Amino acid sequence: MPKIEVNNAQLAYDEAGSGSPVVLLHAGIADRRMWRHQMSALADRHRVIALDLRGYGDSELPVTPFAHHDDVIGLLDALGIEQAALVGCSFGGKVAVDTALAHPARITALALLGAAVSGNEWSEETEQVWEDLVGEVDPEDFAATAAGEVRFWVVGPHRQPADVDPELIRFAEEMDRRALAAEQALSAVEAGELDPPAIDRLAELSMPVLATAGADDITDIRRLADRIAAEAPQGLRLPDVPDAAHLLPLERPEPVNAALLDFLP
Repeated sequence: MPKIEVNNAQLAYDEAGSGSPVVLLHAGIADRRMWRHQMSALADRHRVIALDLRGYGDSELPVTPFAHHDDVIGLLDALGIEQAALVGCSFGGKVAVDTALAHPARITALALLGAAVSGNEWSEETEQVWEDLVGEVDPEDFAATAAGEVRFWVVGPHRQPADVDPELIRFAEEMDRRALAAEQALSAVEAGELDPPAIDRLAELSMPVLATAGADDITDIRRLADRIAAEAPQGLRLPDVPDAAHLLPLERPEPVNAALLDFLP
């Protein structure tokens, strides 16, 4: 497992292939392992880098202030990459958009899969769905919280756990327990946010932007994909991926890989 120093932190990443660079940015309930089906699929045509964001997975979390979007550029600098495309899922999509707005000359394209967006406010509908599906959980109980988050995000509001591959649920809960510990530690560190946030700046995205979501994801996420594609000047909204919720690259790799290979420069 390689690590590289980025902005005074040792960040873990996997790398495969050669060609135009692509950086994969994981969901907040996961780590770089969620991209295991994309690494080999993209490597024939691209230099593919799956990063553990600071504090997540095997990456360190020094106490010094940082910003995830600056870490992405620091990774490119450390690897000698002038420009790259970014593929982001969920929180990784938020980081990808923030990076493209903060450092537009460095990003050639954005592929956003069930992406969050900085500055977005969740709807009352989403909060009610959480209440209906999960309810209150003890935030100190990582196992219970992970089970609730996976029920909400990975199974989704329109399916039952029995409808989803049990191995996917097991792996997602294992990743999320680790991610919850990371987020607890991150809460004690000064993390810089894009200012102003991205939600009202999507029209500034000058590069090609692909947006899609899982058909079984929450409505807010699918609406965000609509908005991203509508407001980005070169936005492309692909149809929602059937039989997939929030971790669609892991749950439905074949259509995701096909879309990425067709889109990425």
